[in-house]
Amino acid sequence: MDETEFKVNLVEDEESLASILKAYMGKEGWNVSVFHTAEEAVEYMHNGVHLWILDIMLPGMSGYDLLKKIKENHSEQPVIFISARDQDLDKIIGLELGSDDYLAKPFLPKELVIRAKKLLHRVYGGGIHENRMVISKYQIDVIRRNVFDEEGTAIDLTTKEFDVLLFLVENANVAKSREAILREVWGEDYVGSDRAVDDVVRRIRRKLNRLSLETVYGSGYRVVS
Repeated sequence: MDETEFKVNLVEDEESLASILKAYMGKEGWNVSVFHTAEEAVEYMHNGVHLWILDIMLPGMSGYDLLKKIKENHSEQPVIFISARDQDLDKIIGLELGSDDYLAKPFLPKELVIRAKKLLHRVYGGGIHENRMVISKYQIDVIRRNVFDEEGTAIDLTTKEFDVLLFLVENANVAKSREAILREVWGEDYVGSDRAVDDVVRRIRRKLNRLSLETVYGSGYRVVS
């Protein structure tokens, strides 16, 4: 995969700035998704993104809180912080929380592109490494979010089915409760029955019938490698 396929999540509440930055990064061939709030961006935390660019000052949840969530779930995903506030303090806090670079407003859009490009090359070596997991002869492409059987035929999964499958496979041989799965996939703010997990697991079992996806009574579910 070459660098033109990098996927970037930009979280910036100033719409004019966001559209300018998106246009500049789009010229690099990157696939840029723009979010104006952290709450909106959280919904897309598991979409195989390669770089996050976060404003610190956001309405509602702050960029700091979003960074914590990203690093808790996907510590390998690089993050650039941007801020117009107390530069030194923001830089220190951001770096302590795990950001990889920091840019103080105002800045030239081209400078952000240059920094982003350097960071992407540092993390991915000039291209995105193949990131595949194999379990029960199924291949899971984490970056493209595809699942293939042993003949190489793609298996059509919904977003929730893929996210639940990936969470269980990443934690293979460890039982995960419905509550843990809901938190990871549906988010902390989910309101509804934990039977939603059962429905998704049932569909995964039907589509991936060779997968050893066990019900652990009293504990939840686990995938056995």
